[in-house]
Amino acid sequence: MTGMSVRPYWELRFDADGDVDTRQRDRLLEQAAQRELTDLVVFSHSWHNTRAMATRLHDRFFAPFPELLGAAGPARLGYVGVVWPSMRFADESLAGFPREPAPGARPGLDAETRAALEALFPGRRQIVARLAELLDERSERLAALDEFGVLVRGLVGVRGEPGPPADPSAPEEDGVPAMFGEDVAEVCERFAAALAEARDKTDTEDHALPLPDGGLDGPGALDGPGRLHGPGRLDGLDGLDGPGRLHGLWDGAHELLRQSTYYVLKRRAGTVGREGLGPVLGALTALRSAPRLHLVGHSSGARLVSYALTGLPERASVASLTLLQGAFSHDAFAETPPHATSRPGALRAAAHRVGGPVVACHSRHDTGLGLLYPVASRMSGDDASALPGDTRWGAIGYDGVRGMDGSRRLDLAEALDGPFPAEGWVSVDVSEVVRHGVPPVGAHSDICHEELARLVLRAARIGSGP
Repeated sequence: MTGMSVRPYWELRFDADGDVDTRQRDRLLEQAAQRELTDLVVFSHSWHNTRAMATRLHDRFFAPFPELLGAAGPARLGYVGVVWPSMRFADESLAGFPREPAPGARPGLDAETRAALEALFPGRRQIVARLAELLDERSERLAALDEFGVLVRGLVGVRGEPGPPADPSAPEEDGVPAMFGEDVAEVCERFAAALAEARDKTDTEDHALPLPDGGLDGPGALDGPGRLHGPGRLDGLDGLDGPGRLHGLWDGAHELLRQSTYYVLKRRAGTVGREGLGPVLGALTALRSAPRLHLVGHSSGARLVSYALTGLPERASVASLTLLQGAFSHDAFAETPPHATSRPGALRAAAHRVGGPVVACHSRHDTGLGLLYPVASRMSGDDASALPGDTRWGAIGYDGVRGMDGSRRLDLAEALDGPFPAEGWVSVDVSEVVRHGVPPVGAHSDICHEELARLVLRAARIGSGP
């Protein structure tokens, strides 16, 4: 492609079922063989509403590579950007897509988000329209909130009683999260509390820092009735009757809708990885002069490239795997997760498909994974384990890999300047650079940094020292 920061660059587009654009695939296989590449970096985005938006992120993330490769010796490196149908809410920070929030903005459905929802849920335009009306009205009637919950269930196609998986590391095919069937007021209260806490955390840790590229997009303050005033509770919500009792819950209702898209996209990421990207990677490994493959994924894209390992042909493998703010369980690769010893992690069979290191980058400034992800995971079922300090519901992009023997934990300086493990599990605290963002997701998408590009090259053992 022309206009990219790196060359040679190829794009691979997949549909929701994992079917690849065959012309793009064939071009990649033919040209990779002709160029006799030594290494190929394959990067998957997370949530984006358009192909152009995804390509722009790939361009920004890859931009530091040419200069870093100046002393790479004989390495002949190529780049692949994976594009798959996902979506974002307009209030989610995206590195490289600056947007200033409207003063006093409240969670609602702007035109961009409505269009993205209609594309993600084809044939449900009327449901999306009614959900938008309810979020704009922010009614004080409990019946309106109940209607919202019913509509969200209809949007994601949940029928009957949800059947939650037994643990957060279980395969996504195992059930429907209980949050789509529980009392909607209780679910919205929990999300509203987590949102308020996320804003408080971002105010103190992130907003004091300069925002890159003129600022990032996000919602306004969670002011007014329903603001969090205590651990895990919303002020004024002990009862549900009387003026102002429900107003703050609509922030949580907006988050419930967002979580419905994550529910759909996490399944889709697994499908695209396993059924789509995995076989393409297998074809690359079968080339006469096969390049070493280095997989990189952000958020749901980290899930996608991880599931691609399960779609590889027998005996095929990749050279390294780097997960940037991975939006899935930190126990997913474990043979025996600490909280579910009778059930292995969903990706435990994928571990042996990586010949080199598996690097999990995590940041404490990622409020999307640090605060909202655990709440959503707890509401997948088994609330009895939702105790203070319980680590069961953590995401790999917030606290790194867990449950893996011999795993290493490094800070960023150690990972960039010290000896880097040639194999095994490496959790790298990248909070020093992944730190800019606004609620609700905080620094979740702040991934376009030279330091992270250097980590990918260190994991790949390309021009990066020992």
